[in-house]
Amino acid sequence: MTRVVYVNGRYLPYAEAGVHVEDRGFQFADAIYEVCEIRDGRLVDETRHMDRLERSLGELAIAKPMSRRALGLVMREVVRRNRIRTGLLYLQVTRGAAPRDFPFPQGDVTPTLVCLARRVDDAKREARAAAGIAVATQPDIRWARCDIKTVMLLPAVLAKEAAAGAGAQEAWLVDSAGFVTEGASSNAWIVDGAGTLITRPTGNAILPGVTRRTLLDLLSREKIPLTERAFTVEEALAAREAFITSASGTVMPVVSINKVPIGSGHPGTLTLRLRSIFHQVAELSH
Repeated sequence: MTRVVYVNGRYLPYAEAGVHVEDRGFQFADAIYEVCEIRDGRLVDETRHMDRLERSLGELAIAKPMSRRALGLVMREVVRRNRIRTGLLYLQVTRGAAPRDFPFPQGDVTPTLVCLARRVDDAKREARAAAGIAVATQPDIRWARCDIKTVMLLPAVLAKEAAAGAGAQEAWLVDSAGFVTEGASSNAWIVDGAGTLITRPTGNAILPGVTRRTLLDLLSREKIPLTERAFTVEEALAAREAFITSASGTVMPVVSINKVPIGSGHPGTLTLRLRSIFHQVAELSH
């Protein structure tokens, strides 16, 4: 349970935290966000999350709400005040509050900064990984700049809802050519019959996942073959293994796609190995 939320310079009780009714994040989804894993009370891959946050801000010409060092102190204080050992930290920055109008507001507008943290039941997460998850494919109806981590998540919400209705825990988004782009809240991976990992390269079509990037470091260390290219739904259905990566699930096995078993229908051996050693290469904050 989240107890304390940071909002624009104040640490507030969860029930009292709020932003202006004309905040552009609320009115226009004119905002970006980051989600960091918390492990043993420490932030995982903080540097890469902050790098991506600053890139997203730059792409949308939103001012930095504070220095990186100050933001790091806020994040740690939110984790400390909520007494989180295992969980997730959510950080959102909007352009700020201004009279509702489509063009960016003129003059000095102070960005809105919100930071909260909550516990995750690690036993439940590990049980899910041991069983693997199901995914369902959905058309990718998002905008053409999915590389920016904005809060415009309605297409992802709709895809997730449709997947849940099909008995799946995640949606894989498919472009007009039949290629998988990514998950609704994750990056998508398969392992082909030869044991080569395949994942879509970064670009405007997918979010450059922090967990994805750290896994690339792990694959390099372990000398595991990787091909960065788009793959079709048909290739995924014929794969030996499949999984997703995200800050909330690290490396999460996929055991079925559209109710078709992948490989043996159980979490793959390579996937489970990567999950077990992922934090050996991930950065842990001090």
